[in-house]
Amino acid sequence: MKTRSVLLGAAFLMATSSIGPGFLTQTTVFTQQLAASFAFVILISLILDVFVQVNVWRIIAVSGLRGHEIADKVLPGLGLLLSILIVIGGLAFNIGNVAGAGLGLNAMLGLHPVVGAVISSIFAIMIFLIKEAGHVMDKLTQIAGGIMILLMLYVAFTTSPPVGDAVINTFKPETIDIFAIVTLVGGSVGGYITFAGGHRLLDAGIKGAHSLPEVTKSSVTGIVVAGVMRVALFLAVLGVVSQGLAIDSGNPAASVFELAAGNVGYRIFGVIMWAASITSVVGAAYTSVSFIRTLHPIIEKYQNIVIILFIIVSSGTFALIGKPVNVLILAGALNALVLPLALGTILIGAYKKDVVGDYKQPLWLTIAGVIVVLGMSYLAILTVLEQIPKLLG
Repeated sequence: MKTRSVLLGAAFLMATSSIGPGFLTQTTVFTQQLAASFAFVILISLILDVFVQVNVWRIIAVSGLRGHEIADKVLPGLGLLLSILIVIGGLAFNIGNVAGAGLGLNAMLGLHPVVGAVISSIFAIMIFLIKEAGHVMDKLTQIAGGIMILLMLYVAFTTSPPVGDAVINTFKPETIDIFAIVTLVGGSVGGYITFAGGHRLLDAGIKGAHSLPEVTKSSVTGIVVAGVMRVALFLAVLGVVSQGLAIDSGNPAASVFELAAGNVGYRIFGVIMWAASITSVVGAAYTSVSFIRTLHPIIEKYQNIVIILFIIVSSGTFALIGKPVNVLILAGALNALVLPLALGTILIGAYKKDVVGDYKQPLWLTIAGVIVVLGMSYLAILTVLEQIPKLLG
């Protein structure tokens, strides 16, 4: 029973880590642009997400090593580089997650966003003050994920979306947007999210070749949970768009909920935004610190304290100076680099005996993983070339 709970917890940790403030805005904006054709984007991105997560989770489980430890066996020093990218990106994006939590409480209860952000951070910190923090984190992500999905399905139902058009466009889209597909993949399984579930399983002692069937099932479950949320939000937005209603570009996701169900819808948006943000705050802090805990025995011994400090820095930055635009732009560029680097390293590690022993990685998984690495590498180059002038300017 405990193993099943951990497997489900790891799946929801990965899923809810990906369902953050950016997830809500991103899905809304792309649905506005592509309408029913966005269904095809969701389908393809989910398939690619599965390839990424199954590859990463299986190799972590078989090797019993964390992502940066595998990287060091592939190329000495690569683990440190990967850790730096994960921690910097995780910290920067966590500022956005804290901001999202503040906005969620603002919409839900009318609190000032900064006050809401501080309260939310205290809530997250309390989780890691508990001895069984891992168990509490598992339960939080499952409960929050369940609430988000139910509320999202309700809002989708109220907008009466053209489901038939969505189904047709899932397999025969009027428009194909490659950039949207790769963007969704990066947002769903990029950065620290790549390793969130796999590292949680290691911490719970679930590893070894004998655990692969359960590990694989857990990784796919995480993608399915995030996919259900994505589809529900897509249908809600599609219903609003198909009615010809104008969505506020300043806060598109909140606008959809309000147009769908009035003031009640706006309050529901607050609940979903807060749940999405607080689970992302927890996931980002936990996973980022898991990359540096082995650097020194003190960090290993007091990892929960380090996680708390990570949350304090994130919330303090937002409370004092807001979301620093340049930091978030830089983090976006770094995030685009992390997924191909991380997955490419894992794929190489899958064929090194000092990493996986006698384990044989299925060829189809490797090929699928390589396709994702190449696609995301191309996007990373475009992202960096686009963002460097902004950073220098």
